[in-house]
Amino acid sequence: MNHRILIVDDSPLLRATARRAVLQTGVAPADVREAQNGKEALDALEREAFDLVLLDINMPVMDGYQFVEQKAKNPQLAGIKVALVTTEGNKKRLERMTQLGVTHYLRKPFAPEELRALVAELFGARS
Repeated sequence: MNHRILIVDDSPLLRATARRAVLQTGVAPADVREAQNGKEALDALEREAFDLVLLDINMPVMDGYQFVEQKAKNPQLAGIKVALVTTEGNKKRLERMTQLGVTHYLRKPFAPEELRALVAELFGARS
């Protein structure tokens, strides 16, 4: 699988867990990057091309909502898929994220196989 993925979460443990699950889908280690918040993620998107952002919502500096709003304002980032990986359960807030282009949602805590299946589904591959 030749896709570039950005994992955005303020928890180092969660980023590590997500990284392991993503690598098990066949994504090369060099094609997985991490960011601690939405600001770091936007900076990364300006420097490098990514196919998918796995995004937490509740983070310091710039949260997931702010990230998605900023991403939606930039037409150059329109082709990048965003999937939420979060504890957020507020339906109105999640609906707003969908309106801004978020395509998938995975609730924390998640099993690694759930994240592998999500990545595989997004890229049309088998998990």
